[in-house]
Amino acid sequence: MTNKLQNTKLFKQAIELLHSARQQVVRQVNLTMVQTYFEIGQMIVEEEQQGQDRAEYGAGLLKGLSESLTNEFGKGFSIRNIEQMRKFYLAYSITQTLSADSENKTQAPSANFKLSWSHYLKLMRINEENERKFYEIESAKNNWSVRELDRQYDSALYARLVLSRDKDKVKELSEKGLVIEKPKDIIKDPYVLEFIGLPEKSTYSESDLEQGIIDKLEHFLLELGTGFAFVARQKRISFDSKHFRIDLVFYNRILKCFVLIDLKIGELKHQDIGQMQMYVNYYDREIKLDDENKTIGIILCQNKSEAVVEYTLPENNEQIFASKYKTVLPSKEELKLLINETE
Repeated sequence: MTNKLQNTKLFKQAIELLHSARQQVVRQVNLTMVQTYFEIGQMIVEEEQQGQDRAEYGAGLLKGLSESLTNEFGKGFSIRNIEQMRKFYLAYSITQTLSADSENKTQAPSANFKLSWSHYLKLMRINEENERKFYEIESAKNNWSVRELDRQYDSALYARLVLSRDKDKVKELSEKGLVIEKPKDIIKDPYVLEFIGLPEKSTYSESDLEQGIIDKLEHFLLELGTGFAFVARQKRISFDSKHFRIDLVFYNRILKCFVLIDLKIGELKHQDIGQMQMYVNYYDREIKLDDENKTIGIILCQNKSEAVVEYTLPENNEQIFASKYKTVLPSKEELKLLINETE
């Protein structure tokens, strides 16, 4: 029996090892292809620069290269794909060249690419350099799939984070991505909850909103950001024969603290903030361990008065935050307003 168990363990470990090896091989192949496409793009641009009539010469060059590569390697080298390689080099040549180790300027730089070609096809369409850098860093750091990258971009994550930060912290987003050092660093305003499927202008209850979040918990964790783990829903706390329920409880392993979330339909009231203050105080005094940091409370509401929030909370507040939420992705007009506010 013991030998059988040992063999089973061995088989499982061997399978896991092979899966891991294959994933590493696929990843390395993808990175090598990205580097190769970058170098092809560089060769195209340098060759174009030598042409007399750049527009006409460039079109002919792309067509000829496409035919040559297709004859040699088969599908995947259409004129459109070759043009994407050219655009890839133009979009990344400055930043990647600066970080290259190569001293030979006649060779393509050894660029520090960490994502798949599909990721870069998406990133290339982001014109603003700081915004593009942010999404590239976060995709690599959080291992986002292309679908997750699409969702974060479509929900204007960068613009929302910029709006939630002081001006001197904005540049850091494009240099390091999202750095979590204090409670305010995890806050977004607004939060976008389009994945729960509730129309923006529809009548629904707080329990409907909560159930939608629980049903799509993986999506909600992605929207919350880095380091969150789900703990409980409708968490009951009791004192003086009174019972209260906290809608959602999470833990952030980076900040090492509990994060309590209360859901409110309609306009935020000062009583809602007072209630969250009570929840946070209870967790700090009764639940958190001595080596854990102070509890954070986030109230998600449809609408809020900044004045009500400001005058209800103490001036040195670092624990309780009120953010609006949207149940649909921002429209093009709303995105433009968000982007304009970040500039």
